[in-house]
Amino acid sequence: MAIKIDAKIIEYAVVTPQDRERAAESAKAARKGADIIDMHERLARPDMLFGSTYKIQTPLSEHALYVTINDIILNQGTPHEIRRPFEVFINSKNMDHFQWIVALTRIISAVFRKGGDIVFLVEELRSVFDPSGGYFKRGGKYMPSLVAEIGDVINSHLVMIGLLKEQELDEHQQRLIDEKRAEYERSTRLKDKEHQSSFPEEAQLCSKCQTKATILMDGCMTCLNCGESKCG
Repeated sequence: MAIKIDAKIIEYAVVTPQDRERAAESAKAARKGADIIDMHERLARPDMLFGSTYKIQTPLSEHALYVTINDIILNQGTPHEIRRPFEVFINSKNMDHFQWIVALTRIISAVFRKGGDIVFLVEELRSVFDPSGGYFKRGGKYMPSLVAEIGDVINSHLVMIGLLKEQELDEHQQRLIDEKRAEYERSTRLKDKEHQSSFPEEAQLCSKCQTKATILMDGCMTCLNCGESKCG
């Protein structure tokens, strides 16, 4: 992303990897001094967690999947309060995928509790393709596999709790999409106009001019487009 600098540059310095490490260590020391609790695998599970349940309905099964993600709130009541996912459960009446779903939920939960950056998990799940082919979910979005849709649910949850920012189109991408949408709407209106008929809806197809314009007039089938009449 380009950053416009309005002020005059009077000096500059190149940031080295060592500078970044020192800055990270200083920030970590400052956080420890403030008694800030970070997410880690030794963190005990509280008696109560806040959760959200998402419904996944796919054409692969008549039974829906329900994905529940429970969150832990760290440093509650302080300026450093943060909500992090702690565990995930997936439930369904369909037992065909029971084994690998249980394994997947345990692995995902372990990654959540490990702490650190968990955003990579979304892309890893989304990149799983079903060799039998994917499907379109409601709204027309294509899902390459059921695992990918679980990753999409986790992405939506991370956006909701503020760990991820929703990807927005930049100005040029949005303009291109608006232009394509307007072009499509114009072409659709033209097609509708071309197919719009000025003849009655109950009119039948004329065998002579191949126009749906033949109606019963004065007891005789007559074409309103070319005048063809069964009565001569």
